[in-house]
Amino acid sequence: MICLSRRVLAHFLLQLCFCFICMCGSLAEVRYSVPEEMQQGSIIGNVARDLGIDVTELMRRNARVVAEGSRQFCELSAETGSLLVSERMDREELCTQSAPCVLQFQLLLENPLKVYSLLLDIQDINDNSPAFDNGQIELELLESTVLGRRFPLESAHDPDIGANSVQHYQLSESEYFALEMNTQVDRNAYPELVLKKPLDRENQADHFLTLSGVDGGRPSRSGTASIHIHVLDANDNVPVFGQRVYKVSAQENSARGSVLVKLNATDLDSGIYGEVSYSFSHVPDKTRGILAVDPVTGEVRVTGALDYEEASSHELDVQAKDGGGQSSHCKLIIDVIDVNDNAPIIAVKSNSATVPEDASPGTMVALLHVYDLDTGTSGRVTCEISDDVPFKLVSEVKNYFMLVIDGVLDREKCPHYNITVTAVDAGTPPLFSSKTVAITVTDVNDNPPIFRHSDYSIQFAENQPQGTPVIKVRADDADEGQNARILYSLSEDAASLFSINAENGEIFTLRPFDYETSTHFSVQVMARDGGSPPFTSTCTVRVFITDQNDNAPVVLYPVQFDGYLADDIVPRAAPAGYLVTKVVAVDADAGHNAWLSYRIVKATQPNLFSIGLHCGEIRTLRPFVEDDEIKQTLLVSVSDNGPESLSATATVNIMTEDGLPIIDELFARGIDESHAHNDLTLYLILALAGVSSLLFVLIIAMVYMRLCRHRYMYRSTANLPVFPPTYGPPGYSDVSRFTTLQKDDRYNSFLTTGSWRGDFRFGSDFVDFDMQNKSGSSVHVGGRSTARATLLVPHKF
Repeated sequence: MICLSRRVLAHFLLQLCFCFICMCGSLAEVRYSVPEEMQQGSIIGNVARDLGIDVTELMRRNARVVAEGSRQFCELSAETGSLLVSERMDREELCTQSAPCVLQFQLLLENPLKVYSLLLDIQDINDNSPAFDNGQIELELLESTVLGRRFPLESAHDPDIGANSVQHYQLSESEYFALEMNTQVDRNAYPELVLKKPLDRENQADHFLTLSGVDGGRPSRSGTASIHIHVLDANDNVPVFGQRVYKVSAQENSARGSVLVKLNATDLDSGIYGEVSYSFSHVPDKTRGILAVDPVTGEVRVTGALDYEEASSHELDVQAKDGGGQSSHCKLIIDVIDVNDNAPIIAVKSNSATVPEDASPGTMVALLHVYDLDTGTSGRVTCEISDDVPFKLVSEVKNYFMLVIDGVLDREKCPHYNITVTAVDAGTPPLFSSKTVAITVTDVNDNPPIFRHSDYSIQFAENQPQGTPVIKVRADDADEGQNARILYSLSEDAASLFSINAENGEIFTLRPFDYETSTHFSVQVMARDGGSPPFTSTCTVRVFITDQNDNAPVVLYPVQFDGYLADDIVPRAAPAGYLVTKVVAVDADAGHNAWLSYRIVKATQPNLFSIGLHCGEIRTLRPFVEDDEIKQTLLVSVSDNGPESLSATATVNIMTEDGLPIIDELFARGIDESHAHNDLTLYLILALAGVSSLLFVLIIAMVYMRLCRHRYMYRSTANLPVFPPTYGPPGYSDVSRFTTLQKDDRYNSFLTTGSWRGDFRFGSDFVDFDMQNKSGSSVHVGGRSTARATLLVPHKF
């Protein structure tokens, strides 16, 4: 055993040296010679050294060994560059009786793709003993058999080849028989039993011999068969085949039951000695169950599947035996014709399951090995994919196809590709197969956040507490994962007024807002994604503060001083409807909240005076009589028009005095009071109609303001009494352009309906109280002369 191991090792080293010498001539192909049955993990050779490849390149370029078939007998150690045995290699299983036995492998290196051919020559070792199919050989010989007659015996079969196969036969010692070898036309030797002494059935009817088949291995192996010879009466003819070798062809996948050939052997004897039966003397493993012979007719039929890829030919030994035990042999050779019965095979050798969407064209995403088990034209394969994907197939090495990027990838349009690769052979009819390669496109940050609206407008009530939600903005990012994670922030100028939830874009107030101070804000919101580098976008949020009724009316005239109220003087002879004075009040709110209503809640004599509901003018209801008190006190309530009305009160002192003249203009205006009420109704209707469309109301208001200014501001203020400047409350200031007070001289447009018909006018620069009689002379307050009053309100108090 030790000698055999040394001899095998020496043979192995000799083959390696030979391969190294051959390899120096061509680095594209390496051939190794190894004995079969090597243990798993045994080193076959160092591929990196033999091919001149740096070992560090093996791991970097994903080097691996790929077999042509479905079984992988060896593997590559990327750390050392050695080719290792990965599973048992049985030469008899792989190549049966064929010699030499060569396995084809490829060494693949990626980036760039490089393929080296590896040939593995499997050397036979003597691991099988010769064996006889029939361990018991029965022969029937006539006692009249002539000396020197030869009787073919069954050959022993050894799966090994060459010197390890059957080399000679041995026969146990016998005085009647000897063993000689004969050679067939294919140079296969088989043993023959030769009669060397006449048989005498009466002396010995049975003979028992042992036939041994010995191979040429070191040490040798042997197999035996027992021979039982029955001595019979005379049967002096043996069956004779019409041909010593029968050779036929059959297409693979021939139908079961098909007759391939009909064997014919004749025997000149008659009766039972002339009846011939047919049988296979030895059936190889690759043929077992595929072919059968009819023992009577000699027809050879197909009983299984003929497969060219499994075995391209079948060789059988056929025996014809007559009824007397005489037999002869012939050789049957069946050549299998290849047909296109194998579809192409697509094997994915490398596959990048994910690829970034910014990958450049030409990047390899998969490596495919496409081959066909058929031969000739039927084995030529073409490969293609569909045209509607940004990929293409590139083949630089036979039977290998690279799937590469052939366009621009966009994950937002198509995040997944299921690419169907179709391989078609050139057979008739052609066969095809397909395989789906799944590619997932991974995201890169190539899309900025986009707000659903570039501008947001929101109305927000004043006086809301800190932390009140204002609006929630939303931006969308077509990317995914961290690249689509959006954080919101506010511009620096809005950071003191508002805060924003960085995660969901909800905006909150940082303090209450006052409509009378600021009516609107413009806020810039920025959205930033989580990519690297990040993308940003902005939108504008316009917050319009809406007015709440949070300011009570303020009485401007008569000025309410503690302990002192000025008296308004009225002629004792004043008729009914005479304008006595006017209560002037303003409200810092806007719109409906600034509409004022006047009512007398308390009077010295309730039925003596009336007040205009919206203008605040106090007029007489009847002429004065002698019983009326000289001094009248009125308590006037001024209320705004808010949802929850706010109010203020004013005390008016009226003195009646005899001898004062009655001003005709004032009296005439009293007659036209009914017209004022008509105008008031008209204005209310216009205001209600304007609420339905804010834009339209603003336009009408601006036009109305201009008309009123030019129509009424230039009325003559001559002969009108004025009041002292102390009647204006100190420090009073304008808070909004929408209130009853303005920062310029447009106050006149926001007085209550009909107020222009009274005796008060708004100026823009000062308050001047001057009393003049009709002749133009000045009269002081408290005098007895009749006067008209003009109130000039400054634009800042």
